[in-house]
Amino acid sequence: MGLFSRGKSKDRPDTDAVDTEVDDLSDPDDVDGASADQGRDRSTGPFDRAEVDDDSDYLNLGAIWLRGQQGMELRLEINEQEQQITGVTAVIGESAVQLQAFAAPRTEGVWVDIRNEIAASIVDAGGTAEVLTGDFGEELLTRMPQAGPDGRTVFMPARFVGVDGPRWFLRAVVSGRAAIEAAAAEAVHEVIRTAVVDRGDDAMPPRELLPLRLPDADGAAQAEQPAPEPGATDLNPFERGPEITEVR
Repeated sequence: MGLFSRGKSKDRPDTDAVDTEVDDLSDPDDVDGASADQGRDRSTGPFDRAEVDDDSDYLNLGAIWLRGQQGMELRLEINEQEQQITGVTAVIGESAVQLQAFAAPRTEGVWVDIRNEIAASIVDAGGTAEVLTGDFGEELLTRMPQAGPDGRTVFMPARFVGVDGPRWFLRAVVSGRAAIEAAAAEAVHEVIRTAVVDRGDDAMPPRELLPLRLPDADGAAQAEQPAPEPGATDLNPFERGPEITEVR
């Protein structure tokens, strides 16, 4: 499979029900209030566009910029009805992290409220949700019920990470081994740490999805990767394949 694969956006009431809900927490045009992330330490990322001087190592996907890793594959989720990219997922080995960025109030963060809503939705659906302290502050460790191959209900682990930035909110959903294994989580956490959010200047209601787009072919080809370890294949995970594969 090439670097980019296009997946249909599915109805997931346990997570997406709160993604684009407009909650008028504050006036998005309020320019006098303090930043919502004032007092938070984001010195190790993720970063705001204004905090990044050198963007040469990044793949520009619009509202989210990502730095590549050896062997990383990106999958773009598409809402085919609206022809809109709704999220980007980085796959590394047996782990993955989905990233989405949203508009947020200038004067207060939204992660606590969103985390509580996600937890309530998953518990209502028969799953479990527990607040834990992780690398990015308070995270939500969940086990979501799904139908297994034999028709029985299985519970899939996922970790929800939220970061409140200046007028934006970044949500990361960690799945696979990285959801429960610290060793596997390090590479996935590096994707989150090095991510950059480009909020833009347009006034937007809180919780509105910030627009993503396909990267420019030149930008994808020029993205620099870390040197491979001895004996590793010299792969460029930001080299675009001949086409975007649609996963049905």
